[in-house]
Formats: sequence, structure tokens, C-alpha cells
Amino acid sequence: MGDRISVRVDGGVADVRLDRPEKINALDAGMFRALIETGDALAADPSVRAVVLSGNGRGFCAGLDFDSFRGMAGEGDAPVIGRTDDGPRRITNHGQQAAYTWTELPVPVIVAVHGVALGGGCQIALAGDIRIVAPDARFSVLEIRWGLTPDMTGTQLLPRLVGLDVAKELTFTGRMVDGVEAVRIGLATRAADDPLAASLELAHEIAAQNPQAIRGAKHLLEMAGRVSLAEGFAEEERVIKGLIGSPNQVEAVQAYFERRPPRFVDAD
Repeated sequence: MGDRISVRVDGGVADVRLDRPEKINALDAGMFRALIETGDALAADPSVRAVVLSGNGRGFCAGLDFDSFRGMAGEGDAPVIGRTDDGPRRITNHGQQAAYTWTELPVPVIVAVHGVALGGGCQIALAGDIRIVAPDARFSVLEIRWGLTPDMTGTQLLPRLVGLDVAKELTFTGRMVDGVEAVRIGLATRAADDPLAASLELAHEIAAQNPQAIRGAKHLLEMAGRVSLAEGFAEEERVIKGLIGSPNQVEAVQAYFERRPPRFVDAD
């Protein structure tokens, strides 16, 4: 992951930290590459059962690196963002891929936010399944202040969390939202004085469950609102048929009746 991201896996939980604290983990080409490569590596690792994404230093992510942004001025093709051919996903630039890679992980991704999550940093936070934030954390869809629109999947992910009207207000104004308001409007899941510790605790709780059931549940919930009810119901039936009687499901039942912690094997 190079010098931009650190990763430590313990007990099935990947503790992933943006590691450019001198720049408040600002996004440059190296950070985009590291986010993509790290997400892809974790997605391919069957031993990973949950992920916590956070930032080292004073904040989660300050957004696009200002020096890199300055180099974009007046150029039609932004070099720091870069373009990519991502096939059927239709992800057209590295910024989109750096964020959406985390949405596509088959396991839950918990984002722990302290300090700031601005612009692209806010959009990366949106890619998580759950966001645990410090009460005084600050979020902003900052792009409008640079005369731009969000282009790291935020226009598609934000309305799903806060509703279309609130998403428009935040995008049109770029105003700051603290952690308390973020929870109130649905931008964050809950607040905690130590969001990283709370996120790791939750991740380990998730990692203790049947990993195949967790993956199946995430898959089904991600389908909600994107397919018809009939398609969703059919997929529910398909997923549960694959779980019933499987070794991990049998182990869950046995452990419950024997009043002991279950011993699950990793997902295939």
C-alpha cells in the first residue's frame, strides 16, 4: 500500500488508515492508487470479515491535495484524478474508483471520522456501510467552493443517505456539518467520542458472526431500492438456501445451544 495507507489485519478485522497526516490525508495520485489497490486486495482476501477505514493524524481526510488541485487549473483533463476504463461499472476516473472500491467490498466497511472529511474525503466516507463520527467532526461537500461538482461518486451515494433535498442543499452550498448534525440527517450512523475505538469494537462484533451470512446480508441490503421487490425476494430465497445446512450455519446453531463462541471458517 506504499507510504499512503497502512493496513493491519487482526481477528478478521482489517484496520485501514489513511497515512499522510502532514497533509491531513489529502488526496493525490498516490493516495488514489493506494485506496484502489488496498480495497481490491481486501476484497480478494477471504480471511477479512470486516473493515475499519480511518485517518491518522488530525483528521480523516481534507479532500483533494491543494497543490495537485492548483496544477489542474486551466487544464481540460485533470491529471491528479486520471481516467480509467473500468468496464461495466462505468467508473470513469480514479477518484470515483478510489471511493466506490470500498462500496463494492463484500464485507462491511465501517468508516471512523474525526477532524475533517471534506470534498473527496467526505465522498470516501460515503462509500462505507456505516459511519461512526466524533461529535465535533466536520463534513462538507466542498467542491462548489472550487467551482466544481462532486465527481467521486458523491452525487449518487449522498442522496441515498440523506434524501435528495438535503443532498442538494449540501452540494449547492458546501456548508459545514458537524458530527451531531451528520447523525441527525443520516450522513453518519452514530457519534462516539472515540470513533476509531467504537468502530473497531463494532467490526470485531461483526467478524464474530458467520462470515457467509454477513456477506449475504450485505449483498441483499445493497440490492434494496435498486431492483424490483420480486427480484429482491427471489434473491433472498437464493441466499438463504445456500446458507441453510452449510457448515458455518450448523456451527452457529450448535454454538448457540452449547453456549459457547462459534468457530467459523472463512468465506470462500
